Amino acid sequence: MKKIKLTIQDWQFRQLNEGDWLEAVVPGFVHTDLRTHGLIDDPFYGTNERDQQWIDKQEWEYQSTFSVDQNLLKQDRIELIFHGLDTYATVYLNNEIILETENMFRVYRKEVKSLLTEGENQLRIHFKSPVDVDLPKLKALGYGLPAANDDSEMGELGDHQISIFARKAPYHYGWDWGPRFVTSGIWRNVELVAWFEINIDDFYLNQRSVSNEKAELTAELEVESVSNWQGELQITTGELSWRKNVQLKAGKNKVTLELAIDQPKLWWSRGLGDPNQYTFVAEFKQADQLFAERMITTGLRSVRLVRDRDQAGTSFYFELNGVPVFAKGANHIPNDSFVTEVTEERYHYEIESAVAANMNMLRVWGGGIYEPEIFYRLCDEHGIMVWQDFMFACSMYPGDQAFLANVEQEAKDNVKRLRSHPSIVLWCGNNEIDSAWAHFNEQAGWGWKNDYDHQIREKLWADYQTIFDQILADVTTEYAPNEPYWPSSPLADLTGDIHQHATGVGGSGDVHYWDVWHGKKPFEDYHTHVGRFMSEYGFQSFPELRTVETFAEEADYAIESKVMLHHQKNGAGNQLIKTYMDRYLPEPKDFPAFLYMSQVLQAEGIKQAIEAHRRRMPYCMGTLYWQINDCWPVASWSSIDYYGRWKALHYYAKAAFKDEMLSFQQTENQLDVYVVTDKLVKKTAKLKLTLQNLTGDILHEELAAIEIKPNQSMIVKTIAIDRLTQDYDQASLVMVGELTIEKELVDRKRHYFVPTKALPLPEPKVTIKQLDSYGQFEISTDQFAKSIWLDTEETGYFSDNYFDLLPGERKFVQFIPRDDKLKPDMNIQAKSMSDMI
Repeated sequence: MKKIKLTIQDWQFRQLNEGDWLEAVVPGFVHTDLRTHGLIDDPFYGTNERDQQWIDKQEWEYQSTFSVDQNLLKQDRIELIFHGLDTYATVYLNNEIILETENMFRVYRKEVKSLLTEGENQLRIHFKSPVDVDLPKLKALGYGLPAANDDSEMGELGDHQISIFARKAPYHYGWDWGPRFVTSGIWRNVELVAWFEINIDDFYLNQRSVSNEKAELTAELEVESVSNWQGELQITTGELSWRKNVQLKAGKNKVTLELAIDQPKLWWSRGLGDPNQYTFVAEFKQADQLFAERMITTGLRSVRLVRDRDQAGTSFYFELNGVPVFAKGANHIPNDSFVTEVTEERYHYEIESAVAANMNMLRVWGGGIYEPEIFYRLCDEHGIMVWQDFMFACSMYPGDQAFLANVEQEAKDNVKRLRSHPSIVLWCGNNEIDSAWAHFNEQAGWGWKNDYDHQIREKLWADYQTIFDQILADVTTEYAPNEPYWPSSPLADLTGDIHQHATGVGGSGDVHYWDVWHGKKPFEDYHTHVGRFMSEYGFQSFPELRTVETFAEEADYAIESKVMLHHQKNGAGNQLIKTYMDRYLPEPKDFPAFLYMSQVLQAEGIKQAIEAHRRRMPYCMGTLYWQINDCWPVASWSSIDYYGRWKALHYYAKAAFKDEMLSFQQTENQLDVYVVTDKLVKKTAKLKLTLQNLTGDILHEELAAIEIKPNQSMIVKTIAIDRLTQDYDQASLVMVGELTIEKELVDRKRHYFVPTKALPLPEPKVTIKQLDSYGQFEISTDQFAKSIWLDTEETGYFSDNYFDLLPGERKFVQFIPRDDKLKPDMNIQAKSMSDMI
């Protein structure tokens, strides 16, 4: 007896009680529907954001008429399930109020059989203004709560920051990389679900013990029965099957069944093995009659957050199936200010770009959304581990009972929805709140504490502890016992004293290192400021000109223009990029050159950070830069812009994240050559070091056989720079390292002995030769070419880009089209740094 599911479609919307009903797209938001009908301009263009702040101060309504037949009405239970209403809504079915909502992240269910009629039924949803709902809460509280990124000025609310009261995506209220669009709407589907006699509400596999030899699991099912029922539960996967006789009582039931699988195929992260998965089917039967079934696909793996005491402090790393894993990746934000615009193709492209860049982890940051199934399924399939924040960031939150109950149900809904995904290896309570408040250190934090007297301080901290040390910890312990919970990022340790807060780079916990950029420290500080797990750090760049053209006119092409400043949400960020550029790179000749140079600057800086972190393995066991993606076209820390265009950083990250990597570190008169590997087996390799001048002449060459120990970093060669270069001008030299394993060149790195700004840059002629109709190209040059940018109007990315070439060298690259359709006559242009100065 199959469950009947009907997605409610054919929606209309309008401003409450005003005007004609217009066609609406669901899932969607008021903003996107208004744009579709031409009632507002492109929200991302120019400074249009400012002109659209009126939308969140109005009330809106959506309606749909759907048909119900006699067969559906014969079912025992009929529910309306609202998978995502944003945010404050009153729901009417056939003009009767059935639901009031207050959380965009929750799933709301309502039994409606008694209200349905055969034939047409009307569903109407009234969305209240989140501003009108939450402003009175601020007044009633009597004081404001810290909300560092709530752009209330943009929202025409003065200093009244109200984002903390609404359980909706924090970035909707603005962030230092995103606009303020406080949305309303039906952002996930509405379903009518009917069933007869029995329904499986939830099916979960508790992985009690998993090893190469055996997986011991407990199937946990939540089952609702109309009446007392007895029969058989059968669970199958492949050719394996388990059975149990069960008796259900009328109402809610919990049923468990022990499962064991010998020699299971384990789920591994990218680079360590295959991300194997199993599909399990649970069925309730009487004889051969099926009453209810449910299916889950999951991977079998053990995961542990290892925090062992040592001389430096406390370790912080993930152990997957008993193996320490160095986490390589980035922080992920929502892919759009209007997340219903994010297609499955866009998720595929992001995750495939992460895989192409040799990542094995993404952190779903706590100021966005709990992503849809497709995101996690793709991470499961590609072996991308997920650090999953709960949606709290850079703010202190209320502690009244209604708010806490709302948070608890939100956590239960999302943990239960996502917990079967093997990719999720950590649940984290919030982003940066512990370190921002820094309760136990009067001299630390972001200055929030200074605005409150002792009594209010203690209350706000107690409310914080209730949410992050109790509610979320308890929910994850009960509903996701196979994954660890970490209360806040960054955090040194949950000690309840001054040692708790990660307000600097210490020897315990995870670190957000922002002295480079916010603190204006030089890139070189990345080498000396390395923690146990670097979960945030970053540097900004501009997107390329094609992206800028989508929001600006040629008259706006200046970093201090009104439009360019509007698309820079981090204060004086544009000038800060220029300040660093003046320090490290030649002066760009014009605005397009400045965009290019900003990307090279970002890439060179973050490359230094990634390699510094990996060289310190196993002391440091994770590096997640900020950030992989954008939610609109903007100057930001992203490595892929809003339209999916890889910046220079993504190419540099691909090289720096290689599973087997060469790295050079120059200190004073010494050059250390490192080999870093994430592989789990010992290997013999050949290291070739070649000193060349920039005209391509070989000045010195040496070859050595080395033993690479598994899963670690090691110095394989130390060179005295003065002795090596004493007869030459260091500015005209480059050291080329090549690492070959089993006759395969696994890495090739260059090291210059002077900063990029000091390199002589001739005017090279770069030649592009198309080798076939499958996107293969050969690149060569007649003179030294720095940071060659291969540019094309086609959508996709190259196997390498922003690379250097010496005369006599040939570089082979492959173009990977985003739509899998290669044009046989692609137009590609090559520009190097000398073209930009």
